[in-house]
Amino acid sequence: MARAEFPDCDVTVRGAVSIGRRLMDPLAELVKIDPKSIGVGQYQHDVDQTALKARLDTVVERCVNGVGVSLNTASANLLQYVSGLGPQLARSIVAFRAENGPFSARESLKKVPRLGPKAFEQCAGFLRIEGAINPLDTSAVHPERYDVVKKMAADAGATVADLIKKSELRKSIRPDQYVTNEVGLPTLRDILAELDKPGRDPRQSLISVAFDDRIRTIADLHEGMVLNGVVTNVTAFGAFVDIGVKQDGLVHISQLADTFVKDPRQVVSVQQPVRVKVVEVDTARKRIALTMKL
Repeated sequence: MARAEFPDCDVTVRGAVSIGRRLMDPLAELVKIDPKSIGVGQYQHDVDQTALKARLDTVVERCVNGVGVSLNTASANLLQYVSGLGPQLARSIVAFRAENGPFSARESLKKVPRLGPKAFEQCAGFLRIEGAINPLDTSAVHPERYDVVKKMAADAGATVADLIKKSELRKSIRPDQYVTNEVGLPTLRDILAELDKPGRDPRQSLISVAFDDRIRTIADLHEGMVLNGVVTNVTAFGAFVDIGVKQDGLVHISQLADTFVKDPRQVVSVQQPVRVKVVEVDTARKRIALTMKL
């Protein structure tokens, strides 16, 4: 993909571009990698490859649609995961954009060759246009529901832009007044939630963990140290914890709590910050044994 996009650039330049893009928009760059090649998990080669690909593609599609895609900057690799689009339509959108310039409104999508009404209906709500004339084009509100939002704004004596900016206007709206045969209460609540934070990042806030600055390698560890860590993986026999060195340490299931633990997932979860004590360090085999019994 990098060769096709930058045929005249050296491989080191392509690599630098990829690193920069991962910083700017991680999802847009990471979708170019086969999900099973990211290396999360140990058994991806032992299962049915067709079933694995189908499941992973579904997960990637959910992530892309959950976050939303910038219509004027997304690559064909990213656009193909948007509901209603595929590789061919994604390439058509990129080609249309290159020939006619940036999209100014979602409605302009209907001019893209081979993108019919059904595809537009499925994909439009997941495509964002930064700086669009219609502020709803930057949100997850589907064009089919623009009239509902306009009616809400008119009833509040304001514009749609005012409705997005002013929380007091949104709080004055009673969604049950706008229920119809086509638009139910759950949809109306979703619309108001989106107006509250248009284009919001759906991820939860990340809790940062402050590692001990003195600990850089496994050689810096010794028994009895109490350290901050973060859970990286949970298995049937315990949990792996990142304590700031290359190797994750293992908290065996018997060391997770002072009481009996049948399932480690009842005690810890991935990305959970924890305090652990070093029980044993095997430098030769690069193994670190930890305990949460402090």
